[in-house]
Parts: sequence; structure tokens; C-alpha cells
Amino acid sequence: MRWLFLFLILSVVSCKTNSQSNDVAEHSAVLPNKGFKLLENGDTLTYVNKTELEWNQELSPQEFYVLRKKGTERSFTGEYWDNKKEGLYTCRACDLPLFASDTKYKSGTGWPSFWKPVNEEFIRRDTDYDLGYARTEVMCDRCGGHLGHVFKDGPPPTGLRYCINSVSLKFEESSKE
Repeated sequence: MRWLFLFLILSVVSCKTNSQSNDVAEHSAVLPNKGFKLLENGDTLTYVNKTELEWNQELSPQEFYVLRKKGTERSFTGEYWDNKKEGLYTCRACDLPLFASDTKYKSGTGWPSFWKPVNEEFIRRDTDYDLGYARTEVMCDRCGGHLGHVFKDGPPPTGLRYCINSVSLKFEESSKE
């Protein structure tokens, strides 16, 4: 009887794990084989495909940890969490435009927070179970770099909070004319 009970428990755990990994595999950060994506406006987004060794050589240790290993910088330590300048935030790894300063707001979390990306097609989403529950991870769609997470507790008009690691971003200040 004990063996049957143990078998049933292991079967349930195995099914749940396989179900979760299949769900994640469907939405994984692996880039499509085509090498590019046709955007709604007809433009083409060309993917950046590099090896982990190439990324490791190009990025600082902190950038590599966050962008390629899905790490998180400590809150209130990043370069842009309190940036109030006007400009554009791009992907630190591939320079894809991601967020505009006019969508940035003070969330109190200690990370740069935005209520929408420059273009929804430039953001890839995946389900992340790293903390034991489902969260929506956001990544750069061109290079697959981890940016942070999106939550449904943001301000109008979207109600979203893109909570982004500063180290995943570069900031290009608007020129004053």
C-alpha cells in the first residue's frame, strides 16, 4: 500500500513538472529559426544570435548575469531607477528601442518602471516560475536578453508595470534644440 501511495505522489509531481516545463518550452526565449520577424508595419526585425561565450565577452559580469542568466539587480541600486531625464531606453545588449521616458513613472519599487513599451512587438514574454509562482518575464525580442517582469498593478491607461533592471538598459537623452 505504501508503494502505491508513493507511486501516486511521484506521478502527480512528475506530471506537474512536465506540464510546467512544456508550457515554458512553448514560450521559451529560444529565437525562431528564421532569423527575423516581420512586424505589423511591414518592417523586419532581425534577430541577434550569439553564443554565451560571445555575450560573456561583450557584457560586463553584472550585465551578463541579468541579461543572459535572468538575474536581478538589487532595488534602488540601478543607474536609471530615479532617472527623470527625457529620452529613450534601449536594450543594453542590442540597442533595440524599448521604452520612452514619457511612459516611465515612479513605482516605489526601486527599479525603472514603465506603463508601456515603445512597440509591443519589441518585447517577448514568458512565464517565469523562479520564485515558486507564475510571473510574466519580459525580454528583448531582438536578442532575447532578460529585462525584468511585467505586472498588472500599473497606472492608467494600460494598468501595467514593466519593472525593468537598469543594467538591461541604455539611456539616450533627447537632444535639446
